[in-house]
Amino acid sequence: MTAPAPPVTGDGRTALAAVATTGEVLAHPRLHEGLLEPWELRRLAAIRVPSRRDDVLAARLLLRLCVARFTGGPPEESAPAQYCADCDRPGHGRPYLHDHPGVGVSLSHADGLVGAAVGPGAVGVDVEPATRRPGPLSVLGRVLPESAVREAADAPDPGAALLRLWVRAEARLKAGDGDLRVLEWTDRHRSAVAAVASAAPVTTFTVGPGPAPRIRRPRDPTR
Repeated sequence: MTAPAPPVTGDGRTALAAVATTGEVLAHPRLHEGLLEPWELRRLAAIRVPSRRDDVLAARLLLRLCVARFTGGPPEESAPAQYCADCDRPGHGRPYLHDHPGVGVSLSHADGLVGAAVGPGAVGVDVEPATRRPGPLSVLGRVLPESAVREAADAPDPGAALLRLWVRAEARLKAGDGDLRVLEWTDRHRSAVAAVASAAPVTTFTVGPGPAPRIRRPRDPTR
């Protein structure tokens, strides 16, 4: 099997991203477990913790909704595939779209929160509970830029600053490109911190009844 073609940029469209609670996604009238592919259902069946199973299911459904809005197709025809270049096998690894080789997709889930993003070119999304505090600093300094860790540690609220640094780094990692622009925001209604790394500008939308998040300007790609 050959790897899918890497995403390309240049069509001028914006990326789409959404963050929601797992409950909001599972309550959506057009999103349900029956949309999953057989290989996704097998992976879902192997998850023994019910809350984690719900998070994984909701993340995959939210990604379908993002893809449907981006392509104009229905969620039933918006299933992503996955491929691992390291072992040359499908069913895991970075997600992609069979019929849209120039479109990047990404998903994230964490303790009752889910995120998804789709856009022209590389894209990556990460979401974390706003109360989470990454650490310790000795570990973060090995996986994140040391100068950025020191700056965050000196902020008025070091824990919150380090969390924002973490989600930005995770979004870039999932996109596969450390030089992409990053949009990062706090969704206070859902008590979530999220980031999207994208080759294109990002438009966000909501799934549940909560208000649209107040979005910050994209961060400097070097930070």
